[in-house]
Amino acid sequence: MIGIWAYIGCGLFLVAAFATDVRSRKIPNRLNLMFVLSGLLFNGVVGGWEGLLFALKGGAVGFGVLFVLYVLGAVGAGDVKLFAGIGVWTGIGFTTQTLLYSILFAGVIGLGILIWRRQGVIRMRALFGSLTAAFFTRSMGPIAVERARHLTFPFMWAVLPGAIAGYFYWI
Repeated sequence: MIGIWAYIGCGLFLVAAFATDVRSRKIPNRLNLMFVLSGLLFNGVVGGWEGLLFALKGGAVGFGVLFVLYVLGAVGAGDVKLFAGIGVWTGIGFTTQTLLYSILFAGVIGLGILIWRRQGVIRMRALFGSLTAAFFTRSMGPIAVERARHLTFPFMWAVLPGAIAGYFYWI
């Protein structure tokens, strides 16, 4: 089990990432690089080689899972690197908890935005239409057109509460 200082270090970077993502819809590479390197340093100093291995495994899982979501167009590249940082600081278990809670929060936020804008039915019809067109034409073209109209918001809106929920569940 990692100490409270790892969660505090991770939390500080998450707050900084939240501020930049909400303001500019980007998480700077410099911030993510500091996040990962400081986590490696912290776990290497505190846990030696075992701590470094713990950090590398966590970072690999965080990066790998989010990279799949990035390829699918669900998240941005900064989010991928951010989850590598979460994994480096806190390991595999907390990273997966944070990811699961973040996805749940993102769904609730997205649904809330659709209800607020009163676009739920319109978007569902468009999605159904593009899936139907893709099925009958055996082409991914209609889905690609629909992807361009995706509802987007800064993923940090979901990651920060996801990390907080994950922390309280994990501890």
